Amino acid sequence: MSFYTVQIDVQPQYVADQSDPLQKVFAFAYTVTVTNTGTVAAQLISRHWVIQDESGHTNEVKGLGVVGQQPLLRPGESFQYTSGCRLHAPSGTMHGSYFFVAEDGHRFDALITTFVLESSGSALSGRTLH
Repeated sequence: MSFYTVQIDVQPQYVADQSDPLQKVFAFAYTVTVTNTGTVAAQLISRHWVIQDESGHTNEVKGLGVVGQQPLLRPGESFQYTSGCRLHAPSGTMHGSYFFVAEDGHRFDALITTFVLESSGSALSGRTLH
């Protein structure tokens, strides 16, 4: 087992009541569960997302923490939050990374594999281990 491993699960969903397809506004929510699967406590410091819609429009989001928090996760602990984004097309993708600092000072990135945002039909979920 690695000292510094984080599991990231993402559940995206289309939010029809906040979307306006005629104006090319497609709203999505995504619930992220971050679990410390390593053996050392680590704090989520910052996020980096790359959001791309099927028309090719790309938006990068960088910032401290997630939803205004920088959770400290002890081994086995999870943190869950829900956020959202808007696309200019009915489908797209997201991927990114979280930057962590472990209790012992070690710094590492946890990659978030690409997941699909889809307004028609069911959205696919993403899961990644690091």
